[in-house]
Amino acid sequence: MAIRIIREYGDEILKKKSKPVEVVNNKIRELIQDMKDTMHKFNGLGLAAPQVGVLKRILVIDLYEEDFECLVLVNPVIEKQQGKQTVDEGCLSFPNQFGKVERPEKVTVKGLNEFGEKIKIVATGILAQAICHEVDHLEGQLFIDKIIPGTFEIIKPEDVEKKEI
Repeated sequence: MAIRIIREYGDEILKKKSKPVEVVNNKIRELIQDMKDTMHKFNGLGLAAPQVGVLKRILVIDLYEEDFECLVLVNPVIEKQQGKQTVDEGCLSFPNQFGKVERPEKVTVKGLNEFGEKIKIVATGILAQAICHEVDHLEGQLFIDKIIPGTFEIIKPEDVEKKEI
């Protein structure tokens, strides 16, 4: 498939709310594959459609763990949030910028998979964090606006060992 251009901070599309996907068809599946390929190319843990210039409610997440298959959520809705965790976050739309953000420790999310089938996931830890981060993108909200004051930092690429969300 294709590697898409990742929209970076300052691009208006990142602040816009995405529209629901009406039908999961081959065109949407092609976009999903492009998003997966783009996320993997840039070593991201997650990517939302607005980050590649498409205002559709689609996200992909890969934890790069042996027993984790790349998660695709179309029209995701977070139904429940529990607990709190303070986590380090970055974003492919904010290269080399990181900060601490407060996220739920556990979330229940429903949506569709890439075949248009209903799915429901209960996620904890880093998966819960990634889901919240990407759903925020679909709402036009950015992690940089949620950073705990005093924790923002810019790190040179050669110093980055962890994957960005």
